[in-house]
Amino acid sequence: MRFIRHKTIDPKATEADLLAHYKNSGDLEVLGRLYERYMPLLYGLCLKYFKDEELSKDAVMQIFEQLIKKLKVHEVSNFKSWLYTLARNYCLMELRVTGKHEFVNLDDAGLETPYFQSAEGDDLTEMQLKQMGRCLEKLPTEQKVCVELFYLQQKCYKEVTDITGFDANKVKSYIQNGKRNLKICMEKNSGNE
Repeated sequence: MRFIRHKTIDPKATEADLLAHYKNSGDLEVLGRLYERYMPLLYGLCLKYFKDEELSKDAVMQIFEQLIKKLKVHEVSNFKSWLYTLARNYCLMELRVTGKHEFVNLDDAGLETPYFQSAEGDDLTEMQLKQMGRCLEKLPTEQKVCVELFYLQQKCYKEVTDITGFDANKVKSYIQNGKRNLKICMEKNSGNE
């Protein structure tokens, strides 16, 4: 492993080298060097969500704080992709907590397609989000928990299994059935608003 002598980080060190070293040593300078590579991309992502330069700068620093803790417990094979998901989830949760739901066309913004779309394929409206929240509350507890963890918190099947203690096959079933029941509830109530 290429690396460190007297606090000098080899500029040719790979992401895997930096991650392994951070996991073994907890050296924040190493993690900072890795994170620096992605700060402009993360800032751009945060700016698309928050539409505010200062909030976006703060978010980039808060994401780093989360990264310090999360890398100690998660196995990461594709750091860039994992970091992007972490950053996106942070932004979504902040918007959810502050109640500032600003809707952007994710296709135009160059981001991924949302999980839930209306029948016309448009982005969700505030009314649809409220309706989805009500329908989510009507799901059986197991389905509700698994759907929230999988879709809203972006946990993988294994993480949902670990968090809930449910069997892996049950988790998949709860997610599939929960998604189906959520869709049925939303379709049934779409004209009632």
